[in-house]
Amino acid sequence: MSAFTRTSRTTFMLLSARSRNVSVKRGYADEMSFTFAAANQVYYNNANVRQVDVPSFSGSFGILPKHVPTLAVLKPGVVTVFENDGNSKKIFVSSGTITINDDSSVQVLAEEAHPVEDLDGAAAREQLSKAQGDLSRASTDVEKAEAQIAIETAEALVQATT
Repeated sequence: MSAFTRTSRTTFMLLSARSRNVSVKRGYADEMSFTFAAANQVYYNNANVRQVDVPSFSGSFGILPKHVPTLAVLKPGVVTVFENDGNSKKIFVSSGTITINDDSSVQVLAEEAHPVEDLDGAAAREQLSKAQGDLSRASTDVEKAEAQIAIETAEALVQATT
């Protein structure tokens, strides 16, 4: 057997044994540090919460401690925060981002956010009607897109208030 073959085989065995003994540990935690802020208010600042349910463009999903790291875009809808004391808070968001880190910290940054109990159902239905009218009168692609966004947001507002 050539010296090259012996050296290659020994190197391969050492590397193989070394890779078998290496284990990757993620920084998962049993608790979840949660921050939720919007331009108008900070709702949670590194609070320890049990679960957060979020509406995203890839589908609504729940976040628990040890959730896989994720980046997502919020769509108009209700974020539900389940606090450790058993209470839950529902907050309407218009849009924004969700970041889930490997240490179980979660950040929700919203363009606009308001507690659901502060929303006016009649005003939401009026906004929906206006947005639908704007869409029917829209003549350019930009006007149509703006009206469609307004409709999606208004529909989510109406759903949040019912």
